[in-house]
Amino acid sequence: MHERTRSSSGPADDQPAKGVLAEGVLGSVDITFMVLAVAAPMAIVVATMPISFALGNGMGVAGTYALSGLAIALFAIGYVRLLPHIRNAGAFYAIIAQTFGRVAGLAGSYVALVSYVALCCATLGALSYFVTSLLHMLGLDFVHWGVSALAVIAILTLLSYFRIDFTAKLLAIALGAEVIAILALDAAILLAEGFGSPGRIFAPSVVLAPGLGVSAIYAFNSVIGFEATAIYQEEARDPEVSIPRATYAAIGVICLFYVFTAYAFIVASGPGIAAAAGKDPGQFVFGLARHYLGRQGEAILSLLVISSAFAAVLGLFNNSARYVFALARDGALPARLARTRPINGAPFNAGLPVILVLSVVISLFALAGLDPLLSLTTALTGFGSVGLMALLTITAFAVPVFLRKRTGRFGPVSLFPFAGGAMLATGTILSVANYPLLTGTDSTLINRLPALLLAIAGIGTAQALLLRRRRPDVFARIGLSQVAG
Repeated sequence: MHERTRSSSGPADDQPAKGVLAEGVLGSVDITFMVLAVAAPMAIVVATMPISFALGNGMGVAGTYALSGLAIALFAIGYVRLLPHIRNAGAFYAIIAQTFGRVAGLAGSYVALVSYVALCCATLGALSYFVTSLLHMLGLDFVHWGVSALAVIAILTLLSYFRIDFTAKLLAIALGAEVIAILALDAAILLAEGFGSPGRIFAPSVVLAPGLGVSAIYAFNSVIGFEATAIYQEEARDPEVSIPRATYAAIGVICLFYVFTAYAFIVASGPGIAAAAGKDPGQFVFGLARHYLGRQGEAILSLLVISSAFAAVLGLFNNSARYVFALARDGALPARLARTRPINGAPFNAGLPVILVLSVVISLFALAGLDPLLSLTTALTGFGSVGLMALLTITAFAVPVFLRKRTGRFGPVSLFPFAGGAMLATGTILSVANYPLLTGTDSTLINRLPALLLAIAGIGTAQALLLRRRRPDVFARIGLSQVAG
């Protein structure tokens, strides 16, 4: 039996906070689209894949994406076995709490929440930049990027008032358009140039060439987001079936899409792809679109970058709100944040602090006269990505430990998440060691941001220890809501 939540007037009360998410409203396809939207495939292809070509292993980038996909797939084999036991909107939070203890769980939950909010802020910065650039092209030069960002935040607030399946349909439309556009470019390249030499492009000597570490950073950061399938378990129809399906579908689509697209771009540019992408990484993909699809194709791609960024902002906002909800339901945050709308189960209250943080961050950067793309996006993208990669690594090692607690033994399936965890740990270490390449800046302040993740984990640890001493009833609930016995 799953725990049911009961009413509470505050986090210090003996009973959990009242709040139930809408059950049975999301199918496998809905969840897959929501997770893929967070991955923002259009933004990845346009913004970071060219940098990987330029600074990394060049022609070996396609193979590097394949290796990152293998690591994620190995992780997922154990991950989906664990999920039926933990149907909690704070996925990492509950898994770590049930495996390594409540103190570690609460520390991990704050790292996850801050990482998702940071990525939401970063993507919002990029979105506001693209929207404002479009408005300026249309003659609306007076619109400041901060105004565009606040308008998007207002839309997020409105959408959070509706049931989650409404959001899922919006994300499906946006995602479908961007994927079709990129695949059209890939197909146009291969039809014009042929299929190249797969044996050469995926040869170990090419993939393992100098620069592999740099490309691995971007490859691992590109697949972050698939783990969010677990966040929507409580709102899923038949979660024991729909969540594994959505997880594998998301991994398959993300990885195959990136590998195929990188392959097509390599075919188009040949051995000189590193130099071609390095000339102007921001315009590399648009140049290919102009050459193979014409000016109209380039214009469509430019518009879809905006829809891709909006879909990612919306998905990251939903992830953040559900972490706030899960923490409030267990008593770590104020109980009123766990109250959902009676009519549709939307966690509207949980989204309000996220809206507040987004508004404050945008306002501070705008008032300081900073660039949304070069300052806001670069500062927070690497920060959020490193935080989630670290949690993925911890979770990968937590999966076999958790399953052993439930079954009394390590099964053969435990070997897969261990292997995936080792690869994820390597990616995390590479990301931290080469952090300036993720941020694209020489700023010492920005490049030391990962250290803040340790401070955030420390805050969660301190709160958990305080709760254990002063409020043992609340401490006992950490990570327990919706956990199967």
